Amino acid sequence: MLENAWVIPALPVVSFFVILFFGKRLPSGGAWVGVAAVALAFGLSLVAVGEWIARPATLEVEAAHAAAPAEAGHGEEGAQPGHTAEADEGAHGPAEGAHDAVREPVRREVTWFSNGPIDIKVGIHIDGLAVAMLFVVTTIALAVHVFSTNYMADDPRITHYFAGLSLFTAGMLVMVTASTTLLLLFGWEAMGLCSFMLIGHWWEKQENSSAALKAFFTTRTGDIGLLVGIAILFFAAGQTFDIATLNDAALNGQISQGLLTVGAVALFCGVIGKSAQFPLHTWLPDAMAGPTPVSALIHAATMVVAGVYLVARVYGVFWEGFNIAAGGVNLGAVIGGVTVVIAALLAFVQTDIKRVLAYSTVSQLGYMVMALCVGAWTAGVFHLFTHAMFKGLLFLGSGSVSHAVGTFDMREMGGLRRFMPTTFKTFMVGSIALAGIPPLAGFWSKDEILTGASAGGYPIMFWMGVLGAGMTAAYMTRCVWLTFFGEYRGQAHPHESPPAITVPLIGLAVLAAVAGFLNAPGVGLFGDWTNNAVTLAAGVEHHAFSPGIALMSTLVALVGIGLAAAWYARNVGPHGITTRNSTARAGYTFLLNRYYLDHLYTGAIVGSIKGPIARAAYWTNQNVIDGVVNGIGIAARRGGNFVYDIVDQGMVDGAINASAAGTGAGGGFLRTIQSGRVQQYAAVFFAAAAIFAVVLIVVTI
Repeated sequence: MLENAWVIPALPVVSFFVILFFGKRLPSGGAWVGVAAVALAFGLSLVAVGEWIARPATLEVEAAHAAAPAEAGHGEEGAQPGHTAEADEGAHGPAEGAHDAVREPVRREVTWFSNGPIDIKVGIHIDGLAVAMLFVVTTIALAVHVFSTNYMADDPRITHYFAGLSLFTAGMLVMVTASTTLLLLFGWEAMGLCSFMLIGHWWEKQENSSAALKAFFTTRTGDIGLLVGIAILFFAAGQTFDIATLNDAALNGQISQGLLTVGAVALFCGVIGKSAQFPLHTWLPDAMAGPTPVSALIHAATMVVAGVYLVARVYGVFWEGFNIAAGGVNLGAVIGGVTVVIAALLAFVQTDIKRVLAYSTVSQLGYMVMALCVGAWTAGVFHLFTHAMFKGLLFLGSGSVSHAVGTFDMREMGGLRRFMPTTFKTFMVGSIALAGIPPLAGFWSKDEILTGASAGGYPIMFWMGVLGAGMTAAYMTRCVWLTFFGEYRGQAHPHESPPAITVPLIGLAVLAAVAGFLNAPGVGLFGDWTNNAVTLAAGVEHHAFSPGIALMSTLVALVGIGLAAAWYARNVGPHGITTRNSTARAGYTFLLNRYYLDHLYTGAIVGSIKGPIARAAYWTNQNVIDGVVNGIGIAARRGGNFVYDIVDQGMVDGAINASAAGTGAGGGFLRTIQSGRVQQYAAVFFAAAAIFAVVLIVVTI
């Protein structure tokens, strides 16, 4: 299966075309074609996982960089809070479970086209990271497809929906298996197109189509940087799009530091847009306008995690370009840390349950980006893995709730645990996992990130992560309380959802509970399976589990839960703080307006530019483009009149008419001598002969 992993993304591609062309003639609008294709892709992904785990480590790798020195900020004087002796030993000594041999990737490529001496190739590159992502994408996609069969059953455009869902899944699968940045870009942009279609699925409402356009154009803004970065690295690495070659060239000093930094920053612009990092995070909460299963797929397994995957895949470029080994700060770590905090704050003032989860996703993506950019590669990828399980669960859980009560507004919920026990229990599992409470999945990956930031010499990022952990636990407690506790405040008749909805919830809840143990202390299976030549060559360290940091982060989360529970148990909602004093009121308004970034983008920037540009474009259209077009039209009309009046009517028709007149006159004359009298013919004949004889004599004398 590893050799033929291209079949996995091919299945949803085939499903897309089958549903698109034949779906309306099939039962359920072709929905079960999509389900079957993704189920088969999921099964093949499990086979690939098994083959990868059984694959022996045979590729010898020599680290290109020594461990970071103590002066980097994690020596005795620079030790961070919670940085225990165990963590120090793991940071400076050999990495836990370290070895110099890894599983060799499986590669298959074909030449797409050639341009002179340059062969442009496309193909698959399957390693532990790709295999883990194949499992994540197909798992969440399968849950979303099954969930959608009931959730979208009455939708008039169900065929369009499932076709888009299949192509969306295929785009991410193409990206995670791509061996070149060019093919990766193809999957990346396919997801951008599908997100536009699916976010605006109910385009009849203006806010839905506006949200789709906002997502499309905001991510396109970042994609400009991505295209520039791909072009820079193509030439810097010797005219190649091959990702393995790019990483090797970056780590072996074959690309200058200046080009690496510029290339990494340009690629990171794409990450900021796609993975909704500050300041281009504003599109993601508005993307909740689409169907809830689409939100689950976007937030858990496709689209927004694509940027995180890009950093992990082209890690050699970012490791050297951002000089991650030096510690302190770098662009990626700062953006990630800021995103963790600013998005968590915004989650507190949302009344829409999906928007709470959306800002939670933005914050957790900040954790992943921060982890990768502080050198905690395994932690960042592992958090991507665990986050997919519990965030997919939470989004589908919110869909189950809305299916029962007809709204996403938490002010019209409350007390739903009595009516929806399965949804409540699974939602609680996802919330606890997200809050980072042991032993659920989120605890293990979050702890690894904090440990990596501390041991790697990034104290500011460490404290941002700790603050984010406390706020995550608090806003999720608020979300759970307003949704499931107290008295029901809505007008509907809540009820538990059908099995097509609850079964995916149960499956994801199990994964959210146990997935973290794959990389628990003493196990480390996830780190072993995803360990690769790039991280070993870069000298990326896998730090030992830190009980001190784990205990501190857990206590912070528990404090957040306790404070939020006490706050809402006393029935003091977010509007209560607005009546306290002017400072609190101003702060609340600031958060409610989302830091005024949307005002800045749509008002100050787009508004100030849109008017002059629109007027200039209109003037150009009316006076330049229309002038040229109208001038051509007038000239063509006059030319046509000339050709018709002079050439056609005067010359051509005149010549034809004259020829006809001459022919008619000649015919009239000849008719007069055609009398039928033999004597007349003989006289004419002899007269002509006489004239001919006279002429002949005259000529010859």
